[in-house]
Amino acid sequence: MKIIQLQLYVLICCRAAVSDQLTDVGSNVTINCDLDENEVYWILLKTPDPPTVILRSFPTPKSPFYTNNAFRNKYSVIFKHRLVINNVTADELGVYYCMKTGTPPKLSNSTRLHFNKSTEVTECYNNTIECHNQKAVEFIDQNHTQWQIIIIISGLMNGLLLIVLIGLVKFFVVGNRRSAEESQLNTDIQQTRVTEEHDLQYATMDFSKLRRNIRPSQINSTYAALNLPKS
Repeated sequence: MKIIQLQLYVLICCRAAVSDQLTDVGSNVTINCDLDENEVYWILLKTPDPPTVILRSFPTPKSPFYTNNAFRNKYSVIFKHRLVINNVTADELGVYYCMKTGTPPKLSNSTRLHFNKSTEVTECYNNTIECHNQKAVEFIDQNHTQWQIIIIISGLMNGLLLIVLIGLVKFFVVGNRRSAEESQLNTDIQQTRVTEEHDLQYATMDFSKLRRNIRPSQINSTYAALNLPKS
């Protein structure tokens, strides 16, 4: 319960000033605590992990109280709550600060521990296989992301092209159908006109030929029949 309270205090008060301290792999590092208190807590912050309470320091010669037995071989305390880190590795890198619980809690200035640039290169050289594996994983992830982007863009372009082709096919099919229908309609109209003209020609009577076929005797007899008796 007290550790949880400490973590809450750290989250509230972790805006203290931070100073950088460089070190090399395998070296021993000493971090000072600027709080003048009888007992303090040493805390390690490694983002994005929550704060880790390493130990509780008492006035000498009383031994510190470790929250985890694994910390005994790595951390120790000397005069005035000075924290000593033995045989530094990448696991010990982070922000260290000491804190006094109370109301309100007191928080020291923080110390950020990290490697020199040359140390990072040397460590990577000593672990060539791990470095190559890490670079290979990063390269694969980068290529995988690029291929995903290419596949998405290709899918969108193919979809757009398919839509355009469907539109063109519909346009030409509908246009050809309309042209065929219009051509058939024009043909029907022309055939109808020809049929009507043909019917009109057969309906016309040639009266000149009819008059030629009538004999004069028929005309005289018909006229004589129509003559009325004279009075």
